[in-house]
Amino acid sequence: MTGTTLAELLWSAPRLSRRGPRPRVDMAGIVGTAVRIADADGLDAASMQRVADELAVTKMALYRYVPGRDELVALMIEAALAPPPEPTGDWRARLRGWSDAMHAAARRHPWLAGAAVGGRLIGPVEAGWMEAGLAVLDGLPLTAAERLDTLALLAAHVRGVVAQEVTAHPEATMGTLLLAALRRRPDDFPLTAAAFAASAAAGGTDDAYRFGLDRIVAGIEALVRVRPERANSA
Repeated sequence: MTGTTLAELLWSAPRLSRRGPRPRVDMAGIVGTAVRIADADGLDAASMQRVADELAVTKMALYRYVPGRDELVALMIEAALAPPPEPTGDWRARLRGWSDAMHAAARRHPWLAGAAVGGRLIGPVEAGWMEAGLAVLDGLPLTAAERLDTLALLAAHVRGVVAQEVTAHPEATMGTLLLAALRRRPDDFPLTAAAFAASAAAGGTDDAYRFGLDRIVAGIEALVRVRPERANSA
């Protein structure tokens, strides 16, 4: 696969299997192994060498299928996402369903939220998620840029929350540690101390994902309510 670009790797039609003995490794096996390693030990652990060791082949054998680590990560993102859901209901319910499915995927693969950022070429699976999200917003009095920004806002919300959720009870843990520290300077941070104390007294429920999602949906709803009906392709 020498010289293969990322665009060709992600967007070319899958190759048909050739006749003859089955090779010791294939693309699906390489990517699946890398995803399993990243799920267990983090994205950095899914190196070409580690994947090769897991498959009991040389690292050079992987390069027949994947030109390098950047390309491997791109393929891992595609495999971890899987196709987007088909939520039902009005646009509000469908937008929540789209976000919930992305949130669930990021929780299953804690490395995914950090990997799927930055200026990069996305693959057809990830583009399918964008298409599905835009379909939810299609027909609303939003510009094309606003529809894209809505999806970007939801994705950023998911990434930020999941970064906290992958640790056990993040808000409760932070509150316990911080309250103990604040007792040393009780007059400097009274509002912070009161907020964490009240949260702890209420059981320390951490529902930042749902709270943020509801606020985003409510904000879009408020925006479209005051917009005149007009072409949404501006």
